[in-house]
Amino acid sequence: MANRLAKETSPYLLQHADNPVDWYPWCQEAFERAKEEDKPIFLSIGYSSCHWCHVMAHESFENPGIASLLNQDFICIKVDREERPDIDSVYMDAVQSMTSRGGWPLTMFLTPDGKPFHGGTYFPPEDKHGLPGLPSVLKSVVDAYRNHRQDIEKLTSKLSLSM
Repeated sequence: MANRLAKETSPYLLQHADNPVDWYPWCQEAFERAKEEDKPIFLSIGYSSCHWCHVMAHESFENPGIASLLNQDFICIKVDREERPDIDSVYMDAVQSMTSRGGWPLTMFLTPDGKPFHGGTYFPPEDKHGLPGLPSVLKSVVDAYRNHRQDIEKLTSKLSLSM
């Protein structure tokens, strides 16, 4: 079953059109749904020739279990950095400010109004080699969003001042 990316023109977005993840392209509808459902946004930014973007897509975005976690607790947005360098630049600055690292795939967690509060790059499908797996990251982000919203608001306000 194709998701909302099936009607896009970007080769990178079309590569994700058959993922079980309920992807949105970057659009107002996604942000409105996040506000209505009070869910954080899972933002994934990459490009078609990015090796680790393909690895994460295969390991995580094609995985029905991980897709189910994403679809249940997040509004998921996929961006092609080659089509939207403006969006990529904003969130790359944010992840570098948070982690002192950057790269692709760029994985960001946003409030429904688009403010970043957590992020990274490639996450493996399970905890390994000292890296948290994507399911562990998703669970901790959902817990923070549901139970520590004031901390997220403080963080987003500090981050916007530094950017």
